[in-house]
Amino acid sequence: MAKHGKRTRAAREAFAGKDNLTVEEAVELVKANANAKFDETVEISMNLGVDPRHADQMVRGVVGLPNGTGKTVRVAVFARGPKAEEAQAAGADIVGAEDLMETIQGGTIEFDRCIATPDMMPIVGRLGKILGPRNLMPNPKVGTVTMDVTDAVKNAKGGEVQFKAEKAGVVHAGVGKASFEADKLAENVRAFISAVARAKPSGAKGTYMKKISLASTMGPGVSLDVGNASAE
Repeated sequence: MAKHGKRTRAAREAFAGKDNLTVEEAVELVKANANAKFDETVEISMNLGVDPRHADQMVRGVVGLPNGTGKTVRVAVFARGPKAEEAQAAGADIVGAEDLMETIQGGTIEFDRCIATPDMMPIVGRLGKILGPRNLMPNPKVGTVTMDVTDAVKNAKGGEVQFKAEKAGVVHAGVGKASFEADKLAENVRAFISAVARAKPSGAKGTYMKKISLASTMGPGVSLDVGNASAE
């Protein structure tokens, strides 16, 4: 049996017997036990009563976290001419067209968010098998296929988080850093849960939100009281 370090054992003891907490209680517990040598990300995981293999049960959306993510987001933009210049002025890290496509096809992906103007989609479409599995494919439903590249770039860098249900109906995302003040983290958590609630698909049957848990990068997870957490 693997031996766990003192920090891991202490965290597990602190979490033992605690579940169905309020958002605020969970945030305080996670923050208190995020003791790694780096600023850990606070991550939320939501088990939903959906089967994303069916189009009418797919959960997908975007939410602007009120207090940001604490993460530096690298943004790539597919655009030409004035729109490419606009993207650069807005702070995009990488801007290109065919050249960017070839770079990605060559295996270099040095960005966290990908935005494209509509006229670029025939080029971007060739990258579906590469960007799709990484949840990087531009999509008009979440505002990453747009002519308003300035807003798209600024939103991506300002704390906007995309979410998408995986095969098992699980949605997860980073909602801040352990160094955030507790009330700021709690506000982010509630904003994310509310966004997922609003994204409930028409084909969802029975209980939509089955389980919600919170954890730091290196720490154990704790479950939230779904009713309390999802209350507007």
